[in-house]
Amino acid sequence: QVQLAESGGGLVQAGGSLRLSCAASEGVNRNHAMAWFRQAPGKGREFVAAFRRAGGTTYYYADSVKGRFTLSRDNNKNTLYLQMDSLKPEDTAVYHCAVGMSVITSSIRTETAYRYWGQGTQVAVSS
Repeated sequence: QVQLAESGGGLVQAGGSLRLSCAASEGVNRNHAMAWFRQAPGKGREFVAAFRRAGGTTYYYADSVKGRFTLSRDNNKNTLYLQMDSLKPEDTAVYHCAVGMSVITSSIRTETAYRYWGQGTQVAVSS
């Protein structure tokens, strides 16, 4: 069982930055993929970014955040970070961390590929 705890959300003005953290309990290994999804009010869950170590570390980003958001991780702390720069009002959402086992490339952006989810952290961007 993998437990995830997100932190770092808050209220920021457009153009500002936030860094989200996702601390994972023991049990996350190189066969897992870790990802961020977000859900805005009244909308479905949307893929934001992911990384996978199996077969060589690869990072994936949604087109809407590419160039503005950056993933990084601290393997010793089992923590995944999402640096969010140049934030826009449309980035407002609850951001969830997720972990999946043996996620294949074609499913990396699909929420059903992830088994474990955190409770989420709220990000609000004012115009």
